[in-house]
Amino acid sequence: MNYLFKNGLYVNEEGSTIKTDILIQDGVVAEIGESLESKDAQVINIQGHLIAPGFIDVHVHLREPGGEHKETIATGTLAAAKGGFTTICPMPNTRPVPDSVEHMEDLQKRISESAHVNVLPYAAITVRQLGEELTDFEALKKLGAFAFTDDGVGVQDASKMLEAMKRAAAIHMPIVAHCEENTLINKGCVHEGKFSKENGLNGIPSVCESVHIARDVLLAEAADCHYHVCHISTEGSVRVVRDAKRAGIRVTAEVSPHHLLLCDEDIVGLDPNFKMNPPLRGVEDRKALIEGLLDGTIDMIATDHAPHTAEEKALGIERAPFGITGLETAFPLMYTNFVETNILTLAQLVEFMTVKPAEVFGLDSGRLQVGKKADITIVNLEEEQEIDPATFVSKGKNTPFAGWKCKGWPVMTLVGGKIAWQKESVFA
Repeated sequence: MNYLFKNGLYVNEEGSTIKTDILIQDGVVAEIGESLESKDAQVINIQGHLIAPGFIDVHVHLREPGGEHKETIATGTLAAAKGGFTTICPMPNTRPVPDSVEHMEDLQKRISESAHVNVLPYAAITVRQLGEELTDFEALKKLGAFAFTDDGVGVQDASKMLEAMKRAAAIHMPIVAHCEENTLINKGCVHEGKFSKENGLNGIPSVCESVHIARDVLLAEAADCHYHVCHISTEGSVRVVRDAKRAGIRVTAEVSPHHLLLCDEDIVGLDPNFKMNPPLRGVEDRKALIEGLLDGTIDMIATDHAPHTAEEKALGIERAPFGITGLETAFPLMYTNFVETNILTLAQLVEFMTVKPAEVFGLDSGRLQVGKKADITIVNLEEEQEIDPATFVSKGKNTPFAGWKCKGWPVMTLVGGKIAWQKESVFA
């Protein structure tokens, strides 16, 4: 199907917001401009809604294989499409782990059979993510590995990480890291700060993350490797990354919406839906993350979508698993709380969710350009809705944002020119 979208709001490469039409033919963007016409395209008047490049999320958990009770490739990628994401990158903490040719081939087969959006899977750095034996980087790259990570656990052995970085650099692949020094975790379930002290809980100190990043950026410099920091969360971590960039080290970083929006003092009661790893940090940490995003220290926004069952989260804040869902709420949360409040411009937000991840990881997506694949998101910037987990298409309903009123809801998502998801009766 060819489509002609009329009367859209478009953020161009200069950051200006203009009205435009977009013609899609044979799965690619054929024309962008005013007063376009086509005899062989379905014309859709999008009524002044934002038309943007499909969002890219470099950090999600799809749980399949092994955790299908939490999420599947089908449900997770439909949640992605509903949230406006056209490309997502699932982490390797599945069972089995994509740490071998056999396991990666099985994962790619599952993706090809059930994904609603583009899925670029990570491969593990070490076998079974145990931090001991390195995987076959070359073979996994040939099978389509997006990058290498042991996300969920930090690689504790510095010599093993250095070896991994050297091998990744040799084949021009990034190392992506969940940063935690295990000896400093302290069996914590929340951030070590005001909330943990008031509630008698073991806390995870900020230095647990920042000291690991400090080690890794120096290893990356020694290996001449592109090193990417997952879900950065502390003031110290931002400082380390900023200093490393100034020193010319190839380090990039992502931040999740929940760390930009919340701190530990926002936790309601002992609600496990506020439990994630890294945990919600202190007030000053949150301020530092916003500053880091604005000054370019932090490169992009990623959700760390981590679905769990209601039964698992009902175990309480100390025993429940870490993680919250994020794919279906990321853009409206960021638009409402950062664009509507003039912390970010609309162009900046779109860039953090499209252009920046594409540039950092060398993806041929993230921009609306003639001749490019038509991965497109259409967003209603005006309609206000409450976040209601009961409406999520993800299996995971675990969110601390239930009841928050937001604008900026995606209403249609196209992948390769085909509609992957659309709001019921939209543009009827």
